[in-house]
Amino acid sequence: MSDLGTTDAVLRLLLDGQARTRAELIDVTGLARSTVTGRIEALLAAGLVVPSGEAASTGGRPPARFRFNPTARLVLAADVGATHLSVALTDLAGEILHRSTTPLKIAEGPEVVLDAVAVAGHALLEEAQRPPEDLAGTGVGLPGPVEHSTGRPNHPPIMPGWDSYDVVGRLSRELPGPVLVDNDVNIMALGEHATAYPDVEHLLFVKVATGIGAGVISGGRLHRGAQGAAGDIGHIQAPGHTELCRCGNIGCLEAVASAAALATRLGVSTSGDIVELVRSGNTAATAEIRQAGREIGTVLAAAVSLLNPSVIVVGGSLSQAGDSLLAGIRETIYARSLPLATTHLHVVRSRTGQDAALRGAATLVLNQTLN
Repeated sequence: MSDLGTTDAVLRLLLDGQARTRAELIDVTGLARSTVTGRIEALLAAGLVVPSGEAASTGGRPPARFRFNPTARLVLAADVGATHLSVALTDLAGEILHRSTTPLKIAEGPEVVLDAVAVAGHALLEEAQRPPEDLAGTGVGLPGPVEHSTGRPNHPPIMPGWDSYDVVGRLSRELPGPVLVDNDVNIMALGEHATAYPDVEHLLFVKVATGIGAGVISGGRLHRGAQGAAGDIGHIQAPGHTELCRCGNIGCLEAVASAAALATRLGVSTSGDIVELVRSGNTAATAEIRQAGREIGTVLAAAVSLLNPSVIVVGGSLSQAGDSLLAGIRETIYARSLPLATTHLHVVRSRTGQDAALRGAATLVLNQTLN
């Protein structure tokens, strides 16, 4: 898609799906008629724009209208979890067309996992009856810290063998188009924002699962910080706690309130087990979830004062455990934050659910290739 660099203004305008005539495009962009005509021809040749009927005539031949064609290319989105791999094909509007999910442990290492990503991607392309050349790019979310500029994991605690591994280089040998990599919480924030809250300028997405992390949307854009470590709230110390964290520090929020921590205290194995206990009315599990929410809320209260989001979205596997987690989070946020920061603050469960990461991985690619 690099040959479309001169078409950006016209393409960006048409991304909303509304059909427009040449005259409307000229009026909105301020470009010369010859420039707009040339750009439309380039977009038509690439298949990114298609004719869409004719506008009402004011005399003479009715003017042709053009609209964005989201099926012109495909995006491969991969959500690599601690114990699963989900892969999807989306169109250029981010709609999921085909998907697959398989059990796969991230601890099996980058060669095994990334080979599975490539194999699953090609299988979905065959299912869609589209050639690999139709890929606009591939977006990947990993369950650990990622240096976004290189796509390399950085000392990920649950990903043995992945530190500094060249994920981009490995997948680029198997899949055409750019490969973009980020941590799973950032791509979940992108997916939730693009799908459910596109008009919200300031949003915090909090994932509560085996680990705890946050993705920060500020000014309508994902904020990664200097090295991609923004939002790593799981390793902020929870007040009054000294539990040993897997990162080597003590009292980290993740060591206190994550699904892994709760599962140990409740004598179960997975976050799914915890959710089932809560849904079955187990009072001990419900109390643990509520207290975990309070601990998370204490850390988030500081984030509210620092970032002043208008929406906090809670996702991840533990968000499915009824209202207790959200109630605990709300309780401490509203108690510890100033009224100016909380008057219009909404703390809500994720609307995109398990699709957040896949939609976000696709958005990661679309933001680069289309914008």
